[in-house]
Amino acid sequence: MQVAMVTILKNVTNLITAVGEMYLFRKRHSTKVWGSLFLMILSAFCGGFTDLAFHPVGYTWQIFNCFFTAAYSLTLRKVMDTAKASTKSGQLSEFTMVLLNNALSFPPAIILIIAFSETKYLLHSPLMLNGGFWVAVTLSGLLGLAISFTSMWFLHQTSPTTYSLVGSLNKIPLSLFGIILFNAPTNAANISSILFGCFAGVLFARAKMLG
Repeated sequence: MQVAMVTILKNVTNLITAVGEMYLFRKRHSTKVWGSLFLMILSAFCGGFTDLAFHPVGYTWQIFNCFFTAAYSLTLRKVMDTAKASTKSGQLSEFTMVLLNNALSFPPAIILIIAFSETKYLLHSPLMLNGGFWVAVTLSGLLGLAISFTSMWFLHQTSPTTYSLVGSLNKIPLSLFGIILFNAPTNAANISSILFGCFAGVLFARAKMLG
């Protein structure tokens, strides 16, 4: 799949998150929000029909990614609220939430490392002797920590739908750079669908701000 279509298909996450908020947090969204979400889904369908690099396997994995991303943000907010209610002060710092979130990721990570024999691969890989590799890994870890911390803080201040929204706003530059840098096969109809999806994301942002 081309990068632009991946970013536009992630708009489906906003719809799943909005529906999840209705059932988990009893939150109601305005007609403008639902209208912009409908435009996002429409752009995703149009983009799929006009995608010259369409592949059912790629689209299937991306849909799964949308469900898991929405489930993550919704579950995280639910757990944050529950954890705060269980503390004496009624508050839980962002640092504590990041620590707990990363600690919970260790068991499945260890299982996957053992299942795919990642340790054997790394021990015999020439990358272990490459200084540039260690610099890249260290920077990746630091950026991951920064993303976790800012995600926790943002979810604490706003809602899962707004969290998904802000993540979707980077689709505009990412879609354009994906087409240019990777020389992705496309046509006028597909580009129009992508731009339409980006525009729908902006409308969604405005609807949430007004709401």
